[in-house]
Amino acid sequence: MNNRQWRAAGISQKYDTVTKERMDYLLEGFDESRELRIFSVPGRTELAGNHTDHNHGWVLAGAVHLDALAAVAPRSDSRVVLQSAGYRGSFRVDLSDLEPRPGEAGKLEGLVRGVAAEFSRRGLGYGGFEGRIHSLIPAGSGLSSSAALEVLLGTVLSGLYNGGSVPGIELAKIGQAAENKYFYKPCGLMDQTACASGGITAIDFSDPEAPRVNRMDFSFSDHGYILCVVNTGGSHADLTEDYAACPGEMFAVARALSRKSASEIKEEELLPAIPDLRSSCGDRAILRTLHFINENRRVLDMTRAVREGNIADYISGMKASGDSSWRLLQNCYSPGNPSQQGIPLALELAKLAVEEDSAFRVHGGGFAGTIQGLVKNDDFGPFTESMEQVFGKGAVIPLQIRPRGCIELTPEE
Repeated sequence: MNNRQWRAAGISQKYDTVTKERMDYLLEGFDESRELRIFSVPGRTELAGNHTDHNHGWVLAGAVHLDALAAVAPRSDSRVVLQSAGYRGSFRVDLSDLEPRPGEAGKLEGLVRGVAAEFSRRGLGYGGFEGRIHSLIPAGSGLSSSAALEVLLGTVLSGLYNGGSVPGIELAKIGQAAENKYFYKPCGLMDQTACASGGITAIDFSDPEAPRVNRMDFSFSDHGYILCVVNTGGSHADLTEDYAACPGEMFAVARALSRKSASEIKEEELLPAIPDLRSSCGDRAILRTLHFINENRRVLDMTRAVREGNIADYISGMKASGDSSWRLLQNCYSPGNPSQQGIPLALELAKLAVEEDSAFRVHGGGFAGTIQGLVKNDDFGPFTESMEQVFGKGAVIPLQIRPRGCIELTPEE
């Protein structure tokens, strides 16, 4: 559709985040006759499986209603020109050069180049395009703004140059590779897979090249609860080593036991090996591996609770997941900056703010950023007021599960 037709037709409120204000921004600057395509990818929230995907374990995740939108049109050359809400100027990338550039680490340009490079490596079509991006996923909120953007860029190239034929799981792998090689950030595949898939998904990473995704329909609100995250602030900029140490130490224990990953380790073989592992791998690596073993089982239990609609069992698992991350995985604050402990502070304040039948856990990679809460409807107002007195207005972000992942929008959407 051209710009004029989009303005006339608009988009229905099936997704209440697609507002007139966002559409006005996306369409601004395009000639009225220009043919445009509009794509959407949701953010994600990790429900269980904290630091399990990278060692070929299970993860339970949900796509959220906060999304990244792109309005784009193809170009006849190899250049990508993008504007993004909240940023001044344009981002420009020439896809005739697909080599990684260290100067693009952590930048949108790196992701654009990386996604295109992965399309090229897989023999998929790619080319230049221009447009605008508007994301509602707060950066640093733990809702995977980077992964959603990677999948969004892949969805654009799939739609413009491959007839929309690239499967979601392939877009997820492309996004992960771009983040690892061009954004220069180590990550597993969970974030991108959840963004691409939509709904609540139990993901089996035992074969990381072909993860199995099982979607489920479940509504926390149907059980009288609101799912949310609390943004405690703090920068992720200096945490790469902390993130990398989690999988690295688990892999070290696996190698010491002649296994390929922590997913192959049984508790009954780990326990008698601990005296030797203490000297070869260190105590923290052992504790993190114990976390993995128990968290991997916990994902299956919480998945079963979701399928059965058993909110009590789900809450019990969520509490246990948070406790394990705090005591064993030890990703609630950075050991290099012990004075900054926003996540432990938020966890403690959350427990003081509401009654015991709610649950809280560290969210995502950890060390800084967000906690996740499951709070009763009646408690959510007082809970929000209490938490935002410490962490600032807007720190509490209520979430809804979005049923669809990466999509191209039409006026009927």
